[in-house]
Amino acid sequence: MSVQRIAGRYAKSLLDLAREQNKLDRVLEDVKSFQAASKNRDFYLLLKSPIVNSRKKLSILDALFLDKYDEMTMAFLRILVNKGREPYLPEVAEEFIAQYKKIKHISTIKVTTAQPMSAAALDALKAKLTASDATAKSVEIETAVNPELIGGLVLELDDKIYDASVAQKLEEVKRSLLA
Repeated sequence: MSVQRIAGRYAKSLLDLAREQNKLDRVLEDVKSFQAASKNRDFYLLLKSPIVNSRKKLSILDALFLDKYDEMTMAFLRILVNKGREPYLPEVAEEFIAQYKKIKHISTIKVTTAQPMSAAALDALKAKLTASDATAKSVEIETAVNPELIGGLVLELDDKIYDASVAQKLEEVKRSLLA
């Protein structure tokens, strides 16, 4: 079974349980915190390591998260470690957040520009995206800067890319002149 399918199933289980017990927002905070912790290379390698036994991994997870996470989240982490599924925890966290956004109708848009966007420009873009049919009810914007774009912007929504950059326009002109 693929990592994505395994992660999706575990994430759905946690999501359903959290919804059932009215702890969805609390568990989301825990999962986001865990996802941030798994960005640490040493912690990530610990989770993926077949050499470190599950008792040691459980004691490390308890030391790091026991007083900070909801008991349901901790029980979920313990179950996955006991089943030998802890290498999938970073992917489970990512999939949980994606499924949460889907049920809460939140679209995540990545905007790449040549220079940082002003707050007013971001607000205007968010308003236009929220009003469009291409996004869900709520829009979350992630920004990035790439000076090679020269100007304009690149929007990434789901699996679509809308490239309205000056670099792209110049490339189109170049192709038409060479054709």
